[in-house]
Amino acid sequence: MKSGPLLSGLAYCISSCSMILLNKVILSSYGFNAGISLMMYQNIVCVLAVLAMRSFGLVYTEKFTWKLVCIWIPVNLIFVGMLATSMFSLNYMNVAMVTILKNTTNILTAIGEFYLFKKKQNGRVWAALFLMIVSAVSGGITDLSFHGVGYTWQTMNCLLTASYSLALRRVMDTAKKATKSGSLNEISMVLLNNALSIPFTLLLILVFDEWEYVYHAEVIRTTSFWAAATLSGLLGLGISFTSMWFLKQTGPTTYSLVGSLNKIPISIAGLVLFDVPVSLPNLSSILFGLFAGVFLATAKMG
Repeated sequence: MKSGPLLSGLAYCISSCSMILLNKVILSSYGFNAGISLMMYQNIVCVLAVLAMRSFGLVYTEKFTWKLVCIWIPVNLIFVGMLATSMFSLNYMNVAMVTILKNTTNILTAIGEFYLFKKKQNGRVWAALFLMIVSAVSGGITDLSFHGVGYTWQTMNCLLTASYSLALRRVMDTAKKATKSGSLNEISMVLLNNALSIPFTLLLILVFDEWEYVYHAEVIRTTSFWAAATLSGLLGLGISFTSMWFLKQTGPTTYSLVGSLNKIPISIAGLVLFDVPVSLPNLSSILFGLFAGVFLATAKMG
């Protein structure tokens, strides 16, 4: 079906944009300083939603085996690290700068795809990737709200995001062989990924001592907070499903470059909704980074 990549890519963009902005609202507007706890709640909501849909016969999931779980755990660890570092970076950085720095993920993914899958990129793609490096560096230098800790977490997030898209694409084929039916649909992968994430995130909560903060936080006693957190969990389900659906039909670099295009509405909304202080040089670097993302997309399609 020719419209498959287009539909899956559009669905991935919408869910991804909504998720980043909603997480920023929960962490900043609600002043909730426990990103890992929020992440675990989102994983729980995803698992419960899939189980509910399965019980009503709306979706079908494969029966999980220990062999399948062992194959999937390395990818899941990267997935948990990717989500956790994203939460940490959003605590210290504005949405626009987070999205521009995420452009460096495309470079790492393209390099990884070349070495792992022997897939070569044309000169225009590498030129676009170079423009993204310039944008990220200039954006960091001119960022009025620069925070070293935030940039450190975001750098780690870029490394883990690139690793996740590359590892997931490779493991998908191996995982199918570990099921009785010889196949593994997207909703089964979503359930597996989120279910395995719960014990790992619980461990992180104990390591970072978040449980005590959450227990005493006043915000968890408000209905609107739980409504927003639950919605973010459902959006997390949407991202998990659409990202696997889209990645299955395309490839790691295409998956990564579409992530570049959805930075345009995220960056604009982030600047407007959260009243972020920006200078003309910083705004120019953000717009330059968005242009680089569009240029990369056209280079890949050309």
